[in-house]
Amino acid sequence: MFLGSISAPINTFFKKAGASIPKLARLGIFTIADLLRHYPRDWEDRKTKVPIKDFEKSAVCTSVTVVAREFSGYGANRFMKVYVKDEEGHPDSHAVLMFFKINNRSWIEKQLVVDSKINIYGKFKYRANEIQSSAFDYELFSSSESFGKIMPIYPLTSKLAQKTLRRFVLNALQQFKDIENELPCEIIKKYDLLAKKDALRAIHYPLSFEELEKAKKTLIYEELFYLEVMIAKRALERKKIKTQLNDKEIKDNDFSALQKQLIQRLPFTLTKGQIDAVKEINNDMKSPLVPMARLLQGDVGSGKTLVSFLAALNALQEGQAVIMAPTELLARQHAENAVRILEPLGIKIAYLTGNIKAKGRKELLNNLASGEIDIAVGTHALFSKDVVYKNLKLAVIDEQHRFGVTQRALITSKGEKTNLLMMSATPIPRTLALTVFGDMDISVIKDKPEGRLPVITHLAKESNAKKVYDFTRDELKKGRQAYFVYPLIDADLAGDEDIKAAVSMAEKLSKEIFKGFNVALVHSKIPDDEKNQIMNDFRSGKINILAATSVVEVGVDVPNATCMIIEHADRFGLSALHQLRGRVGRGKDQSYCFLVYSDEYSEAAKARLLVMHKNNDGFVIAEEDLKLRGPGQITGTVQSGYMELGIADPVRDIEELTRAREDVFSIMENDPDLLLSCNRVIARVLQEAPYFRDFII
Repeated sequence: MFLGSISAPINTFFKKAGASIPKLARLGIFTIADLLRHYPRDWEDRKTKVPIKDFEKSAVCTSVTVVAREFSGYGANRFMKVYVKDEEGHPDSHAVLMFFKINNRSWIEKQLVVDSKINIYGKFKYRANEIQSSAFDYELFSSSESFGKIMPIYPLTSKLAQKTLRRFVLNALQQFKDIENELPCEIIKKYDLLAKKDALRAIHYPLSFEELEKAKKTLIYEELFYLEVMIAKRALERKKIKTQLNDKEIKDNDFSALQKQLIQRLPFTLTKGQIDAVKEINNDMKSPLVPMARLLQGDVGSGKTLVSFLAALNALQEGQAVIMAPTELLARQHAENAVRILEPLGIKIAYLTGNIKAKGRKELLNNLASGEIDIAVGTHALFSKDVVYKNLKLAVIDEQHRFGVTQRALITSKGEKTNLLMMSATPIPRTLALTVFGDMDISVIKDKPEGRLPVITHLAKESNAKKVYDFTRDELKKGRQAYFVYPLIDADLAGDEDIKAAVSMAEKLSKEIFKGFNVALVHSKIPDDEKNQIMNDFRSGKINILAATSVVEVGVDVPNATCMIIEHADRFGLSALHQLRGRVGRGKDQSYCFLVYSDEYSEAAKARLLVMHKNNDGFVIAEEDLKLRGPGQITGTVQSGYMELGIADPVRDIEELTRAREDVFSIMENDPDLLLSCNRVIARVLQEAPYFRDFII
């Protein structure tokens, strides 16, 4: 059997699991397959002996003897100190184990009597003139189960213990020993991978760290292999259909009548990148056999939104279009722009979010279902169950990395052969884009509207912040506006008093630093209506300074804002910094971005910020971000949107991903129906283990 086909609920295998079922469910564990795919986040080395004297180097792992006990406190606060020593005979071979709230744990008092021998594992500190620990694990020497092994550390949820989850996983591994390989045998041999059953056992309970690494390699490659199988199937199907289309039809990319009307009304000329993107989109949407699946990438300020409006106008020849944004702030701005630009052409626009009141919502839904509305703009509410479209021909998803796979699939399922246009203002490194979006066509807008000046970027130490403030004040006196961005909403709540935060700094900017100027605060916890009003006042010039968190990272368009000051810039990723910088430089005036960093910031770390100083090209910055930030750091733009993986990280594992892509495309091009005996296992996995089908849309 394949792992993914073990779909029976946990309680059918573990009769005494009743109390743990809801806790496991909170972790997404419902079946044995889910349980065995709940991979450890770390592993403890309980094989290597570490004596008490080496407590400062690593966790202590050794056998000790109880030499004394001491009780203190009363009632619920009663605690016990257990004095132990190991066999090293060193002056620092003694330590103290702290047991708090001991009253309800009488078995501990009975176990840990003087002269009893136990195994301990934990982190110790020198405190109150003694080596002590309250964060440790112990087992009686006579019945030790976990010591002498490498033990898994799992992600947990409230009131679920490591020991409980370990027991479930171990029992599952013992019950299901005949799990089949899901990779072709030639692939396993080619890369010297483990058999699937061995890889699963070794990822949870490895015999050595060498075996653990081999298990990781096996399971990572397998996940990426099937990700690429799904991508290859779609890519090759699309390629096959496109080659069947008439060449004349493919090349017929004239603008539609509505598109021409809009272009003639614009007070500026489209860039070459915008024109090329619209032509590519029009081509895709002409196909009667296969709906469009295109990713539109463009740096901040490149004019992607206008391209999406032109795409929507093309869709109106046959039906309706929707434009979906991840936040109400961005959705409202798109809706306002659509009304301003498209309504003069006779286009009917609707705005739909979860906050639309029941009465207005009912009328709006009726108009969508009847086709009275041409273009709907909104948030994920656009794909709610009660939303029905008369004839949805195009779904535009802005900031696509913020939407999960299920959400994207739901919106395209609202119509028959709905065309999909995904947009990203967060440039995706080419290697990643080609691999992860290999089943989609990609359009890239490299140029920017004429007249836009590059934003001048300065690095400033925190001790030189006054110079930044003085410069900003001069800009404000000229009638310009400014953003001040902070990494936290409230430093006190975050427990970090040394960090400047939006709430406290908004008050300081208003009452001390920029007295006489209007300062407003915006962050994710402010109600949407209030947030929208603040943004409207900022756009209209009523507000001079906007103190904010990274909530203003995307979608905010205020041409009069010329200064972007990012405090504690070292706490932001390069791509986030570039997005924030893109909020200025959207008008005719020269704009500036100041990256303020700590005086203690090392020269090596400062080199990361210098990338921003030297580059305005988001694609170059994205590549540098990929190199500099390391494993897992930029996968927020990957895991949440592109796919849902258990152990693989497409950024960290880019080499494995590339290999998997080459292997899969070679197999699928030579044997598209997976009829060869060596490839039948792939066909069986896709049929019997539907887990892989949900990776991507």
